[in-house]
Amino acid sequence: MITRRSLGALAIGAGLPLPALAQGLSARPIRLVIPFTPAGTTDLVGRLTAERLAARLGQQVIVDNRPGASGNVGGEFVARSEPDGHTLLLTTIGTGAINFAVFGNRMPFKPEDLAAVGLMCRVPNVLMAANRMPIRSLTDMVREAKAKPSALNYGTAGIATSPHVVIEQIRLAQGIQITHVPFRGSAPMLTEMVAERIELGMDNIPSALTFVREGKIRAIGVTGAERSAVLPDVPTIAEQGMPGFEATAWFGVLAPGATPAPVIARLGAELDAIGKDADFRARIAAFGADPPRLTPDGGSSPESFAAFMRTEVARWADVVRQADIRVE
Repeated sequence: MITRRSLGALAIGAGLPLPALAQGLSARPIRLVIPFTPAGTTDLVGRLTAERLAARLGQQVIVDNRPGASGNVGGEFVARSEPDGHTLLLTTIGTGAINFAVFGNRMPFKPEDLAAVGLMCRVPNVLMAANRMPIRSLTDMVREAKAKPSALNYGTAGIATSPHVVIEQIRLAQGIQITHVPFRGSAPMLTEMVAERIELGMDNIPSALTFVREGKIRAIGVTGAERSAVLPDVPTIAEQGMPGFEATAWFGVLAPGATPAPVIARLGAELDAIGKDADFRARIAAFGADPPRLTPDGGSSPESFAAFMRTEVARWADVVRQADIRVE
């Protein structure tokens, strides 16, 4: 008979991590809730994380897609779940920061209802122009917008998405008026850009990468701190007259707020190891994502992720207020 003690001995003898049940978790499966539909960047990061977390913990990690209300359906489910480490949320910048400002009193949970466990990656956005437009840089965009206030349309994957709030921050900083055209996801917005029916757009790099590489849409700036490895010829926004500018979508793991500290610490350590793993980093780099870079060694911890999220909540609340972004 294999007992807890013999299982632990086998793990130590094989050089493997101790089973999760020895670290404050039971042996039953862990549920990782992804608050959006299958496919897309959120789902991809979630499944990459779940697969590797299962291997490290030595127990099953089940992916559970629960879309709706800009991620709030899945977020509320996890916030109301038993705080034992067996129900986790693959959070985005929306469920972790932007939604609190946009939904206000209608938000079904509060920041303190979820506990930070670990940041998995950051994904820069790319600012784009339709090929017919004489816009090849941020400077060109600003010049055109000032010459024709409110005449330029820009598309995003939806109201209060990362691309929407990021381009609004740029718009506010540059003092220009451009008109937002929200779509129901990246695909229809990119289709309209390829057809040149909207002049500008912003999207996460993974969604737009193929269109840019094929020359169907012109990339004019990326929002990361450095140029993207998958779009090395596209300058950053910071290089184009906005020094220090950095704004990315991001993906991490949260647990119910009352989850015991030892469980958070164990899960956080495993996620940090995953985030530093060369294969994981290669997989996310292939679609334009960057590693966490929250701790001195380039990784993440529950404490550093919690501090990062507090900063993001305050930052995007200010942009949402100034730009008067609302979700009806």
